[in-house]
Amino acid sequence: MTIQQAQKAVDDWIKENGVRYFNELTNMAMLTEEVGEVARIIARRYGEQSEKDTDKEKDLGDEFADVLFVLICLANQTGVDLDQALEKNLEKKTTRDKSRHWDNSKLRP
Repeated sequence: MTIQQAQKAVDDWIKENGVRYFNELTNMAMLTEEVGEVARIIARRYGEQSEKDTDKEKDLGDEFADVLFVLICLANQTGVDLDQALEKNLEKKTTRDKSRHWDNSKLRP
């Protein structure tokens, strides 16, 4: 699925199942909540915090998908074409950071 197809699929799902989009502020709060759930799993599974038995059953991929879904909702609501935005962002990063990371001794093995 392309990003453009994902934006359409989310929009179709909202129209068929969600009645309407939550407002942008509600979706921003939901995005923050979903990112927090991803952070909790990563902190416990890959970080130094201990993982509770109930956390071990959580699916990181599903939590990433929750983040992506709400992010796509916000993009749809605000008229952002994520395909174009990502392409433009990668060009910006490539120009700005062309040698920055290669020159960073902290990233060298």
